[in-house]
Amino acid sequence: MATLTIGGSNRRSFLRRGAAAAGGSLFAIAAMEGLSIRAANAKDGEKDRTSPDNGGYGELRELTRTDPESGFSQTLWLPEGFDFKVFSVAGSPMRDGNLTPLAHDGMACFPTGRRGEWRLVRNHEERNEPGTGTPAGSAEHRYDALGGGGTTTLNVRWKAGEPHFEDAWQSLSGTIVNCAGGPTPWGSWLSCEETTAGTAAGWEAEHGYVFEVSSAEESEATPVPLKAMGRFVHEAVAVDPRSGVVYETEDQNTAGFYRFLPNVPGDLAEGGQLQMLKIADKWNYDTRTGQRAGKGLYVEWVDIDDPDPAGAEEDPLAVFNQGWARGAAVFGRLEGCFYGDGAVYIASTSGGDEGEGQLWEYRPRGRKGGTLKLVFESPDAELLSYPDNITVSPGGNLILCEDTSRDLPAMRGLTQDGEIFPLVYHEGRTEWCGATFSPDGKVLFANMQGATRGDLGDPALEPGRTVAIWGPWNKGVL
Repeated sequence: MATLTIGGSNRRSFLRRGAAAAGGSLFAIAAMEGLSIRAANAKDGEKDRTSPDNGGYGELRELTRTDPESGFSQTLWLPEGFDFKVFSVAGSPMRDGNLTPLAHDGMACFPTGRRGEWRLVRNHEERNEPGTGTPAGSAEHRYDALGGGGTTTLNVRWKAGEPHFEDAWQSLSGTIVNCAGGPTPWGSWLSCEETTAGTAAGWEAEHGYVFEVSSAEESEATPVPLKAMGRFVHEAVAVDPRSGVVYETEDQNTAGFYRFLPNVPGDLAEGGQLQMLKIADKWNYDTRTGQRAGKGLYVEWVDIDDPDPAGAEEDPLAVFNQGWARGAAVFGRLEGCFYGDGAVYIASTSGGDEGEGQLWEYRPRGRKGGTLKLVFESPDAELLSYPDNITVSPGGNLILCEDTSRDLPAMRGLTQDGEIFPLVYHEGRTEWCGATFSPDGKVLFANMQGATRGDLGDPALEPGRTVAIWGPWNKGVL
């Protein structure tokens, strides 16, 4: 079994540095420096927040590329000068003999320590009922013998002016509905289950947890549920590299925003305290409608006494209700979550007066509190519809993946001036997810989810797939 040192950083060195200077130890943190999105809300003055000339990239053009391994063809609309590849399609064989699972979702890109070589760790939001799908990975490593989700890890190399997919393997198996998650400063991926289903639903284990997967390992991880981080309908996480605090989102119509204070920063298995965000001096504040962009809301945190409640399967809001009883705030479907420039950026997929999505910024101040403010609210589905996963560009602006029911789902750029524009479209309904840049900023990787239920051998299913997009990023704002 081979092991890499990812980006010169590991858990021990993170612990040794403590809270002092973990920033810059992972691929994306440095790119976030200087990100300070100005509050932008069409209700508050300007109706048109569209960036001129698509952020400087100009009109989009149609391109079709084919995966040589599976024969799957994909058409995208991209700016002039950009190109893409499609690869690692669901059902394709991997190097360990497993088939690439369904439902590509959250993802992060890690350096390997070798120039031009990167490693992707990718979630699979497989939603088959117990015993009806294709269990992933090897039987001895499955968390749940019936589970078909988990993560896969991919090797990608930059050569001859373009990215090349090399191989992939199962890195976490036996989990279910692995939606999003997030990278850690010590080089691992936190994979989140977006369900609290368990033995009452026919599974062989309880679900609804966060699992940690090292990006350095080249074999399946031993699945350990991080129960102190909560059992609820998880979506994404973001780690503050200075303190080791982990922020967590919940994908429910009545959602909480959580933080996990680890007993040992960098070693989440050692437990810690789960807390839920509360607006100071405001009991059960509802952020979903009636908000004004740019207004600072002072925050405090309330403890969750039982992060792994026995009744979570029957009541997926069992954790949320504990915080709610102490006055915590409610959000609308919290999904994407990303740390940068001393703040956490959070996507509320269905928030806002039009229900088309909000982007929030939480900026911690010390250990006890901080400030929450709305930085963008979509006034119209054509401008932005259901923001989900988010990432940062090399130029310090945001890229939002759309999870929308309308045609032509997009990844959109959101500038520091609050202007938004389409970067890439595709035909169909499948959502964009897992957007992440290579450590050198050359390549934007993203997933097109495809079917979340069914058998891998069914040719009628739309397969999940990963794309790599590259081109003249410095031509525009990204």
